[in-house]
Amino acid sequence: MSGRPVITEADVREAARAGRTLAVAPNAVITPAARDAAEQLGVRLGGSADVRDEAPPDPRTPNLAPRPVAIGADHGGFPLKEQLKTLLTELGCDVLDVGTHSTDAVDYPDFAVAVAEAVAGGRAECGIMVDGAGIGSSMAANKVPGVRAALCYDLTTAQNAREHNDANVLTLGGTLIGTRLAGDIVKAFLSTPFGGGRHQRRVDKINALDGAAARRDDA
Repeated sequence: MSGRPVITEADVREAARAGRTLAVAPNAVITPAARDAAEQLGVRLGGSADVRDEAPPDPRTPNLAPRPVAIGADHGGFPLKEQLKTLLTELGCDVLDVGTHSTDAVDYPDFAVAVAEAVAGGRAECGIMVDGAGIGSSMAANKVPGVRAALCYDLTTAQNAREHNDANVLTLGGTLIGTRLAGDIVKAFLSTPFGGGRHQRRVDKINALDGAAARRDDA
């Protein structure tokens, strides 16, 4: 199975610098940021008339290298976590399950931090945390230095979180979205590359906040 190409903002900006039309295959996926950049820079996306906003390429293709993924959930997110573990295994990922392991009531910050620390410590390349709404887990995970957690609820937010923010932890609301959509969000998150460029400067500023917080604690 061959993968569908993804046109990112970085591709558009490279075409703008070269002063050329960016060729787009009929089955390509154009990220929202790439469309915005093309409009701003006057880059014509050749052949894009037939391109529809669809899901990114299936990460089971060779375009996505296997990577270790930490996953966790509270009791509200446990059923979806178990289903996503199966998907991740099918995608060739090494799954690190930090719990919980049942629907018995637990506190979501404990597991959000466990996922975040696995990513920050290098045991996982990225993480996924599922609670009832995904909001609290995002807040907790972002307290861990080196983590950029994003609550995503559709394909556009998942793509934006990766392309613009280089998010390394995805949080999901297990009681708010269906299994199929959650799976598509995970695929989008795993398959969308970071755009770099001007976004790198902004991500560097986000990362610098970790050091600022540490200096305040030591003061």
